[in-house]
Amino acid sequence: MKEKLFEAVETLMPEMTDILSDLCAIPAVSPLAGGEGEYKKAQYLAKKIKELGLGEPQIIDCPDPQAAGGVRPNLLVTIPGLTKQRLVIVAHMDVVPAGDLSLWHTDPFKAVVRDGRIYGRGVNDNCQELVSSLCAVLALKKLGVTPKYEICLCFVADEEVGSDHGIKYLIEKNIFKKDDLIIVPDGGDETGLFIEVAEKSILWAEFEVTGKQVHGSTPQLGNNACRAGSELAIAVDRALHEAFPDEDRLFDPPVSTFEPTRRAANVPNINTVPGRDLFCFDCRVLPSIPLEKVIAVIDAEIKKIERKRGVKVERRFYQNVQAPAPTPAGAPIVNMLKAALRQVIPGEPRVSGVGGGTCAAYFRAIGIPAAVWDQEVDCAHMPNEYAELKHIENEAKVFALMMTGA
Repeated sequence: MKEKLFEAVETLMPEMTDILSDLCAIPAVSPLAGGEGEYKKAQYLAKKIKELGLGEPQIIDCPDPQAAGGVRPNLLVTIPGLTKQRLVIVAHMDVVPAGDLSLWHTDPFKAVVRDGRIYGRGVNDNCQELVSSLCAVLALKKLGVTPKYEICLCFVADEEVGSDHGIKYLIEKNIFKKDDLIIVPDGGDETGLFIEVAEKSILWAEFEVTGKQVHGSTPQLGNNACRAGSELAIAVDRALHEAFPDEDRLFDPPVSTFEPTRRAANVPNINTVPGRDLFCFDCRVLPSIPLEKVIAVIDAEIKKIERKRGVKVERRFYQNVQAPAPTPAGAPIVNMLKAALRQVIPGEPRVSGVGGGTCAAYFRAIGIPAAVWDQEVDCAHMPNEYAELKHIENEAKVFALMMTGA
């Protein structure tokens, strides 16, 4: 059966390449990034899904007056299985803007197939996985095989700018069940052996230190915000590392990271003592550590510098996201993925956590142990984005095996 399934996937690849090319030609950019949203892409997909004999997809529209059609559509394609247990594959329709066109070698919204690759905006992130999951279902249909599980292909909106009109909206509508087997194919590596089961919490902090600006020749008349800000940055860095040395070998790196990042310009000339200093930290914190404790350490250092230097410090958090508990490494969805991967890709699958965030966190937050996996080149959001056709084929084979329970 496996050989026939793989052969069916391979024979479908030219058709899947055409569908991916069509999808690339429909820019589904968020209105928040100057686009129209996913309406036209969803219309194309709904029509194509019916043409492929997969029935009428369920369309769940989330209102958005800024988008084309006034909605952000989410498509659900359901394939009955031998059991009521549901396998859900979540891919997103939206893409990021093309960016600087001078950096592209081709038209970003006109797919180019060359040397085993397909180039264009969104072909890698995330339409590659939309097409591979569709290919897996079609391979089963071609062979007349009923999947072991009820299959739900979930093509969502709005992943690139927060998922408010996509996964979050569907969760609010109780679309997902606690016993769903959920895979989010929106993160991985070129080997195809990496399975992500955990994420660190994210805290993006901005500090604004206010002193008093004066001429550089009379510093005693002012209060140097740059000196206080520099001292505060060093103090926060040291205090956070000392307070939270915990390690978790599930992650790489296995520790929380507290990185000073952006620093804004204060004064344009050398001979002025600045009265304002602004800098930021990007903190990626192990999920076992409450962010409230991190903030408490930050606030203690702010109070110290205010007393010592007589400045005023304001802090703002642009992200403050506590990571949910990891998906257990032995969860059914993880074991299913491992079993399928061993039959498609040489090597042993590895389970790990990441410092960044994915929409799998929304499922974990409501108690559904989602897994993140795909096989992809690391070129998402870049100019000349591309997908390897072999990766799409491998993904389809993995999904097909999972659907049959093989």
